[in-house]
Amino acid sequence: MCGIIGYLGSKEVVPILLDGLRRLEYRGYDSAGVAVVRNGQIERRRSAGKLVNLEQAIDSQPLDGLYGVGHTRWATHGRPTEENAHPHQDCTGKIVVVHNGIIENYLDLKHELQKIGHTFVTETDSEVIAHLIEQEMNAVSHLTLEDAARQALLHMRGLFAFVAISSDDPEKIIAVRNGPPIVVGLGDNEFFVASDTPAILSHTRDVVFLGDEEMAVVTRRGVEFTNFAGTPVSKATQRVLWDPVMAEKSGYRHFMLKEIFEQPRAAEETLLGRVSLDTGKVFLEEIAISEADLRNVNKVALVACGTSWHAALVGKFLIERFAGLPVEVDYGSEYRYRDFIVDRNTLVVIITQSGETADTLAALREARKKGARSLAICNVVGSMATRESEGTIYTHAGPEIGVASTKAFTSQLVALNLLALFLGQMKGSLREADARSHLTALMQLPKQMEHALKSSGTVEEIAGRFFNRTDFLFLGRGINYPIALEGALKLKEISYIHAEGYPAGEMKHGPIALIDSNMPVVSIAPNDHVFEKMLGNIQEVKARGGSVIAITTEGHDTLKSILDPAQDAMIALPRVPAMLSPIAMVLPLQLLAYYVAVRRGCDVDQPRNLAKSVTVE
Repeated sequence: MCGIIGYLGSKEVVPILLDGLRRLEYRGYDSAGVAVVRNGQIERRRSAGKLVNLEQAIDSQPLDGLYGVGHTRWATHGRPTEENAHPHQDCTGKIVVVHNGIIENYLDLKHELQKIGHTFVTETDSEVIAHLIEQEMNAVSHLTLEDAARQALLHMRGLFAFVAISSDDPEKIIAVRNGPPIVVGLGDNEFFVASDTPAILSHTRDVVFLGDEEMAVVTRRGVEFTNFAGTPVSKATQRVLWDPVMAEKSGYRHFMLKEIFEQPRAAEETLLGRVSLDTGKVFLEEIAISEADLRNVNKVALVACGTSWHAALVGKFLIERFAGLPVEVDYGSEYRYRDFIVDRNTLVVIITQSGETADTLAALREARKKGARSLAICNVVGSMATRESEGTIYTHAGPEIGVASTKAFTSQLVALNLLALFLGQMKGSLREADARSHLTALMQLPKQMEHALKSSGTVEEIAGRFFNRTDFLFLGRGINYPIALEGALKLKEISYIHAEGYPAGEMKHGPIALIDSNMPVVSIAPNDHVFEKMLGNIQEVKARGGSVIAITTEGHDTLKSILDPAQDAMIALPRVPAMLSPIAMVLPLQLLAYYVAVRRGCDVDQPRNLAKSVTVE
């Protein structure tokens, strides 16, 4: 989850490292640091807190060098202090390491190294790596940095990635992957390593993604790729199509707000080239599973974490409706710890924005061991999820920088619509007329989303009325119950208000006891087959003095008539088919969370204790 950047080239290294860290700060912002090599010496600058603190430290104590590494941290071991900030060094100060992930056996390693004279100065697991490499280089004269790292890797357990430099083996950067992502950027006589592509897109779009148990050795002559045993591996260079400008704020106050308003375009991009309205067909060419095998699928398992898990819950309704297949939905963090039952006729679909979520990848691997077929719904080309699955449905949302996911979520919902229709097509369970009707509505959805986003001013006014409350309840039914969960998650992620999502029919089985005049109840009530049921739930809230924020579709005077303008609020959106309503309904909930957080003075793009890509278990 931490941000890693390294550079070897002819340009000034410190500005490149700081720029890369700025673009990676969404991955961690507890502390930051850089290390550069000049005149055979390594010099560091580190600081606790956000990147601006490091920039100020460098302003007061400038440094430059020929090459170097940088890091922005999301703490796992040790407090977010300057002492615990990366890069970490060995006893001699000749080796520095930046690290992402967890060294599970670091305490045992630390104690062994201390017994033979190593001195540790931090509370982190990361420092162990530098000392292990030091020990190996001391044991054998003239050992290269990469060979010392390979020997050190034999002692380390866990999922981790690290980048290291040594003044005793100059003009070289090594990068190691064993779980969390590492990407190598290939420029014009310059080379980059990073934990994510936004860090280097302003310099190069030609990248190579390391696989698990692989190492890159970067020198001025080029890059060599090997496995942990030192055997060369062949790697393909990929060209990233994201425009670097897409990762800038483009005049918006926050990345999150920009990304909320990018959702119509992201939905359109995810649909592009994949549907035929003439035939009612869906084309998913990235699915490398034969039609015969897809026809034999008799069960689908959707596995994800966080916001992606909410997308999976919506996907269950879609696949059961259009493909007639039973669907299980599991958290990635829980799936492999139960005795799940799959076989060759089970399709396991993992959903992950980054393609690097550790729990989801672990679930995928366990399912494949048991013989299941596999697909990934993912936003990042070349990520681990896309390489380990048999096929991929890419969501073309573009880079998502805000930690709280918005456009990645709605793009996942669009992709799940396509998958549901595609499976129905393969299974022969979906009539052509029904497919054409749904696809027509799906193609019109981006315009409906644009219209829904025009509610922004109304939502901002509502946020101004309710931002000082301490608790919220979100209610939904059917396919919009997951949207109640997502609305609650967004609010608590970025505003730090306690919020709970619940199926509306279950309100009277517990949460109704919490309702009073201080607790707003956000009710998702589109005009669908359970609308009258939702009206009943709203009446129950009103009868107990609760305030209602109703998200509904246009033309419902009945709902409006039971709300009190002084106490309640209503947002009316364009009508969309019931199976597409989650995509429209979630938009004002995202805006509500955003405007509440802004009114409360919260850091919207970088909420406390959270990171964008959760690459540790």
